[in-house]
Amino acid sequence: MEYEGAIILLPTLVVFVLALLTHRPIESLITGSVVGLIMIHGAGFVGGFAESSLRVMMDETVAWIILVCGFMGSLIAIFIRTGSTRSFTERMTDIVRSEKSALMATWGIGILMFVDDYLNSLAVGSAMRSLTDKYKVSREKLAYVVDSTAAPISVIIPFSTWGVFFAGLIVANGIAPEGEGLDYYISAIPYMLYAWVAVLMVPAVIAGFVPALGPMKNAEKRAKETGQTVPAEAAHIEQANLSIQPSDDVKPRISMFLVPMTVLVAATLYFDRDFLVGIYIALGGTVIFIVGSRMMDMHDTFDTVIDGFKSMVEPLGVLVAAFILKDVNETLGLAPYVVESMEPILTPESLPAVIFASMAAVSFMTGSNWGVFVIVLPIVTALATNLAADMPLVIGATLSASTFGSHACFYSDATVLTAQASGCTPFQHALTQFPYALIAAVISIAGYLAIAYL
Repeated sequence: MEYEGAIILLPTLVVFVLALLTHRPIESLITGSVVGLIMIHGAGFVGGFAESSLRVMMDETVAWIILVCGFMGSLIAIFIRTGSTRSFTERMTDIVRSEKSALMATWGIGILMFVDDYLNSLAVGSAMRSLTDKYKVSREKLAYVVDSTAAPISVIIPFSTWGVFFAGLIVANGIAPEGEGLDYYISAIPYMLYAWVAVLMVPAVIAGFVPALGPMKNAEKRAKETGQTVPAEAAHIEQANLSIQPSDDVKPRISMFLVPMTVLVAATLYFDRDFLVGIYIALGGTVIFIVGSRMMDMHDTFDTVIDGFKSMVEPLGVLVAAFILKDVNETLGLAPYVVESMEPILTPESLPAVIFASMAAVSFMTGSNWGVFVIVLPIVTALATNLAADMPLVIGATLSASTFGSHACFYSDATVLTAQASGCTPFQHALTQFPYALIAAVISIAGYLAIAYL
């Protein structure tokens, strides 16, 4: 069946309504996907669901995410089991003396982890939980600081997995000649306004220049007055995070945290920013060292690796469900519909602002950042060419929109992984972060209009 008009938005609308009512992301995503599959296949929607789920599970990007996140969970479990995370926290305690300095340290470490947003979210959130708990920082605020320094910083520092991926797309779409994709990407970095604003807002929020707003204010009040940094609804996540405990037989060493993390970043950069290769080298090298030095026996080491992978099952389930919804929305033509709906108001001056607003909405609705960029880049390129618009400016606006989607949607990969590592639910994280994401989006739109008309 073919559908036209606003009815295409129905599956995503169902997801958001159910999420608001139930606070359960997986059930909401599956229900919305089923609604879309009924629209597409009618009575054959069950077969359509089987086809869509198989297509998603065989997708190279989905397989990459499952392996990266699962084995990153294994590496974090190794850090916890050997006591290296605790040693890192204790060493940081000698430096950090207040809530503000703890959060600023989180922000600074996040900037250093620019090579990949997954690495940033999982490693920084896991490493800083205990330290921020000491100063009664809500897990929601920790998640905001971590997430605002994950995808945004990976976008504006080009030597990252984001830079490699998008530079390749720029060449593939004929925007830049072969071998010049990264140079073109760099030329668009000054125009990635949302990423810049999101990153720079963090110290303003930490310092109190931007106050705690809405749900974040309530979360911080709970943490300060009761000492309950973990929200009640996230007890199962905290339980999963605490299921792996330091071994009493291992002497904690901060080097067991710093060396593997350094190897992970260096290997990722060396092997063409391939984070999966970096994970394999860092995890494999760490396991070999632990077993070879008899720090832990082989059974304990590999049980820890497996337990760490298992700890990522719930967030990976959310991500797979989100990819099924994305597959359904691609079939329905959600992204082209939104772009075509905006075409009547497009001018060379308004194009960057309109592209940012419309693509931010699509990325937010689908929970997809890289996927949306793949779909809309040819359309955006054609629009910019027809209107003789500034192409680096338009590319910057499109990438800003992708960053907003990664940052704001409650079932995007960045939101889900940051929430897991920080110890809150994806819905709580997205709800408390959304006012700040919206402020950054409004500032970005104003910036694009100022560039065009001033």
